[in-house]
Amino acid sequence: MGLTRRTVLAGAGATALAVSSSTTSAAAAAASPPGDVVGKISVGYQGWFACPGDGAPIGGWWHWSRDRFQPPSPSNTTIVSWPDMREYTRGYTTAYPNLGNGQPAQLFSSYDDQTVDTHFKWMQQYNCDTAALQRFNPVSGEGPTRDVMAQKVRAAAERYGRKFYIMYDVTSWTNMQSEIKTDWTSKMSAHVASPAYARQNGKPVVCIWGFGFNDPGRPFTPAPCLDVINWFKAQGCYVIGGVPTYWRQGINDSRPGFSAVYHAFNMISPWMVGRTGDLAGLDSFYANVNVPDQADCNANGIDYQPCVMPGDLSSGHRRHGDFYWRHLYNMIRVGAAGLYVSMFDEYNEGNQIAKTSETQASTPAGAGIRALDEDGTFCSSDYYLRITADGGRMLKGQLALTATRPTQPVVGTTPPPPTGASGLRSRANNLWVQAGDSPLIARGTALGASEGFDIVQLSGGNVALRARVNGRYVCAENAGANPLIANRTAVGGWETFRLIRNANGTVSLQATVNGRYVCADNAGANPLIANRTAIGPWEQFDLATA
Repeated sequence: MGLTRRTVLAGAGATALAVSSSTTSAAAAAASPPGDVVGKISVGYQGWFACPGDGAPIGGWWHWSRDRFQPPSPSNTTIVSWPDMREYTRGYTTAYPNLGNGQPAQLFSSYDDQTVDTHFKWMQQYNCDTAALQRFNPVSGEGPTRDVMAQKVRAAAERYGRKFYIMYDVTSWTNMQSEIKTDWTSKMSAHVASPAYARQNGKPVVCIWGFGFNDPGRPFTPAPCLDVINWFKAQGCYVIGGVPTYWRQGINDSRPGFSAVYHAFNMISPWMVGRTGDLAGLDSFYANVNVPDQADCNANGIDYQPCVMPGDLSSGHRRHGDFYWRHLYNMIRVGAAGLYVSMFDEYNEGNQIAKTSETQASTPAGAGIRALDEDGTFCSSDYYLRITADGGRMLKGQLALTATRPTQPVVGTTPPPPTGASGLRSRANNLWVQAGDSPLIARGTALGASEGFDIVQLSGGNVALRARVNGRYVCAENAGANPLIANRTAVGGWETFRLIRNANGTVSLQATVNGRYVCADNAGANPLIANRTAIGPWEQFDLATA
């Protein structure tokens, strides 16, 4: 959860403590029924990046650079991964060298509404159920900015049908015991009124991260910690504890004497970032730490929400998705009640699942920042979001438990072409796309002659669409500037598309001529046109066979 966590915890050990345990999954069942955290994928959301000119009260390059009053550069930075900036409408130019493709090296501000909107749209698209909004000491200088970020997250969660909850981080919060209560009653509890605020067992969810950690940043003794937990429970809250890795043993990163504190939580979520960077380490933790953790939680009626992580990209841990999938697989087979992904937007630690630069072409030249293809395998910028979506399906029983990663590194892997005529039903209005002498439009009520297409396989995994009504190929006319129309007798660049399978089972079409997604514009009332930079409901279609 930021530099404070990484620097403090990096030395706590990368190898699991060996204890006697079976390597098979314990007979585990969540203490609570499914809700907004049990049975769900929760993602840690920092929302802590600011840039000069974005209007944030804190000012400067907050969390992008060590000296926030100077622009980020290779010598003044806190980040180790570079975001894919293609879907942000506003970027802020840094002092980094230009990207490999020659474009200015720009970063986003979390304070921009469009940034939060984009992130929660991704959460919706890739089935991230719940966002844990990080909240550090609100009495400090960052408090006013954090207050507004809570409002922005609430609005975006409501807009995109996601849940969110407040996750207090008590790092370096000297007067935590009294001030956390005041902050909840005077500010944060107001958000519970939102239909998007997460509830579990009918109670609003609050997480407290940092009790019991054996480091100077969290010097609290058990008594004030237990007081705070019980106070929140008395307010009617369901309380999650972000606890040390070795909480159960009370050693290494955990202070001794905190057992009663840990067992007072409704849900326990042990920290894992920095603990291991390879598959053998994940398997060792599964057998020697996670299985007995789950058994302890079962015995005490506590929900278990282990931390899962995609791996530190800057350290080469990811193995083009195998590391993340092994972690998801291990924690689901252990019987976890829910999963906590660390993190959604943590470009400071390289553990982000949000869209990331794919190659050095979209990364500052010569800066030594790894892109997603760092191990020689090209991965689409949304790859780790897609893995998260598949992990969520496996957690919920919609995908069989499997150690083999089903998610391919490259977005747009073409599904096998259906036999017979194919139809595209727009998710914008639930009507079928029709072809003919006029531009394509979603207005058919059934899959008939005018709604049928042949999906023709092309080289490079691309496809062309041939309308059955006239035998002509669909064209992104005028290099995509005009609506799609089936009027070509041969396939060229304007007639070539990538067929993308989305996490929710729909497909999308991306015109290769301009890289834009095909949209059933105006909620399907207007003809289809390839002019969108991101996939939303208007860019999604059900692919069916007559």
